[in-house]
Order: sequence, then structure tokens, then C-alpha cells
Amino acid sequence: MGRTTPSVTRFFLAFFALAIGLYPAAYLVAPGALPYWSSKSALNSQTWWLVAFYAHILGGGVAMLLGWMQFLPKWRARRIGLHRLFGKIYVASILLFGATGGFVVALFANGGFPSALGFGTLAVLWFAATLRAWTSIRRKDVERHKAWMIRSYALTFAAVTLRLWLPLFTAGFGLPFEQAYIAIAWWCWVPNLIVGEYLVGQLKKE
Repeated sequence: MGRTTPSVTRFFLAFFALAIGLYPAAYLVAPGALPYWSSKSALNSQTWWLVAFYAHILGGGVAMLLGWMQFLPKWRARRIGLHRLFGKIYVASILLFGATGGFVVALFANGGFPSALGFGTLAVLWFAATLRAWTSIRRKDVERHKAWMIRSYALTFAAVTLRLWLPLFTAGFGLPFEQAYIAIAWWCWVPNLIVGEYLVGQLKKE
């Protein structure tokens, strides 16, 4: 049981990370077919919006695709060179693209100010946690680096939990989409961060 549970957890982590990490490709192929794109018809002709939007989804997608592997101990030990390379790409994809573009996108979130505040806070914390992870490893503080990477990826994983919770809030709980979206602006990342803090606590006990 002790060995099976981590394996199952890693399988689902990898599955959702790959599925949602590749999702931004849909916006490169057929953006008009996606509901979110249609809801932003007034902004889609604005260059600044398109730059921020694509920076956010592509930067976040790269971070999602690379981040989960960084937590595999055996892979990390055997591929330390790739671990460092992927780590640099992960950090750059968030600091330069994902979080910065995400903050701009958050200002125009569906649901108005409550949603904008929720997603904007997520973008700021995502940037800050990733920056702390990077500065920690630059100082050779491996333990603090691990802790901040857990927090960073917990926030990266908000892209997954958003897509899991939103149908439950609308179809399951029967909330109108706008009300559900306001709740999801916070619910997609606050529980993730709580779980992340629990894992950081467990890390300190090891």
C-alpha cells in the first residue's frame, strides 16, 4: 500500500500535467472553437491582449509539462543535467511569460472584480514562489529550493484544478457560470497551496 499510493499519485499527476499542459495548443490550431476565446471577442483584436494571453497560456503550458518530472527522485538523480535545464526553462516560462501574462489576463477575468482579484493574486503568488525557488537554488539552499518549488508547482497546477472544479460547480452544484467562475478564481489555487504547505511540512520532517 505504501508503495502503491505514491505510484498512483504520480500517474495522475503526470496524466493531468500532460493533458492540461498540451491544452494551449488548441488555441494555436482553432481558438474560435473554444468558449473562453469567444467570451473575449472584444479583446481578441488587441495586440497587447494577444501577447499577454499567449504568453500566459504557453508559458503556463511549458511549466506544467516540465514541472511534474522535477519531483521524481529517481529521474532527478539519474538526469541531473536535464533536471537543471528543465528547471531553468520552468522558471523562465513562469517569470517571463506565464505569471506576467497571467496578471494582465486576470484583470479582465469573467466575473468582474472578485474573479480579477482571485486570479491576480494567483499570478502574483505564482511569480513570487517561483522567484524564491530560483533564488534559493542560486544560493545552494537545496531544502528551501524544494519547498518553494512545491509551492510554485501547486500554483501551476491551478490550471488543472480549475478545469476539474468548474464543471462540478456548474453541473454538480447548479451554480450559474458567472457565480461558479468567481468561486473558482479562488478555489482553483487556495486548496492547492494548502496541500503544498502540508507537503512542505512533511519535507521538513524527513
